[in-house]
Amino acid sequence: MSRALAGIRVVDLTIETWGGIGAALLGDFGAEVIRVDALGPSPAVGPEDERAPGTWNAHAALAQRNKRSLAVDLASTAGRELVQALVGKADVVITDRARADLLRLGLDHAALCARKPDLIYARGSGFGPQGPDADLPAIDELAAARTGMMPILPQPGRPPVFPGHGQMYTAVMLAFGILAALHHRAKTGEGQEVDASLLGGNMYGASLDLQAYLAIGGERMLRPISRLDAGNPMSGTMYMSADGPWVTLTMPDTDRWWPVFAPLVELAVDDPRFDTHDKRCGANRLEMMQVLEAAFRRAPAAHWRAMFQEHQLSADIIESYDFPAADPQVYRNRYFVEIDDPSFGPRTSLGFPIFMSGTPARLDGAAPARGQHGAAILHDLLGLSEDAITALRDAGTIAG
Repeated sequence: MSRALAGIRVVDLTIETWGGIGAALLGDFGAEVIRVDALGPSPAVGPEDERAPGTWNAHAALAQRNKRSLAVDLASTAGRELVQALVGKADVVITDRARADLLRLGLDHAALCARKPDLIYARGSGFGPQGPDADLPAIDELAAARTGMMPILPQPGRPPVFPGHGQMYTAVMLAFGILAALHHRAKTGEGQEVDASLLGGNMYGASLDLQAYLAIGGERMLRPISRLDAGNPMSGTMYMSADGPWVTLTMPDTDRWWPVFAPLVELAVDDPRFDTHDKRCGANRLEMMQVLEAAFRRAPAAHWRAMFQEHQLSADIIESYDFPAADPQVYRNRYFVEIDDPSFGPRTSLGFPIFMSGTPARLDGAAPARGQHGAAILHDLLGLSEDAITALRDAGTIAG
């Protein structure tokens, strides 16, 4: 079967897990991704480099799958020249290193585009490519702290909550930006620089709230809201079940759902307190919440899920991670995949969030060992002889 990104070659200079995932997404759909593992200490601030010998690294398994690895001493002139030569054979460079680091290594946008003008140069940054904070460290929690979202996530009086999702949004944005730039290059022959930042990714994750704030403003958008202050007892409101899990209701048009919903919570459809949408969401809103709180505490979560499914109500149970880990729906859609690692045996890992009927994503190779494919890469792409590769290895320029 053909691959959607077959023929696209990517040089991966990332050091963080989220940057690596941006490159892995391209490999999932058939791009040839050559990961450059730098010899020596890594400047990564995340868990990416925690590869103790003999231990399974779940982050690397996700971020480095479908790649080949070349381990290079970037501190040496010979090592940097090897990488620059590889870039000359590539369509895309992706990195999340600091700009000062890239400039020092001769791997910055200007230097690499001078070698290959139609290059797509993609960089994951902390706060965007422009402005006074462009070179601040790229750390997800710091970027999330600036979005305005963290203080509104908890219940009133509780500490702000770091959602920890910004890295994944940013990884997807990096991959999306690369694909858009490749499309543009196919039409014009022009390369360009792409940047996706953790700040932008976190803001995108909060975009519905941010857009609402830009439209209407107001203090209510700036502070946490108690679930008992929700405007609609049947939408966006949660109630604890008898055995602990919370029930979440998403039925904003209550008139539509009320005839089926009311009997399930032992209310008469014509109960005069709640027999219109205006009463449920207006004068009797708080009383209805108290009634529903008592109702949902009378039965366990499994009962409520069964009732919701039987009556096709827009409601469900808020689960913890053990639920998707055992959910057949998740595996049927390949959101989790089973892999057979040659060193560690069967493992479960995150799969592919995008479905394509004709050119699906697939796992062609597990995360490589550092430098595993170095000799083959240098021979196939740069035409180096076995003796030349051995000399590079003996000099400590490459490893593996």
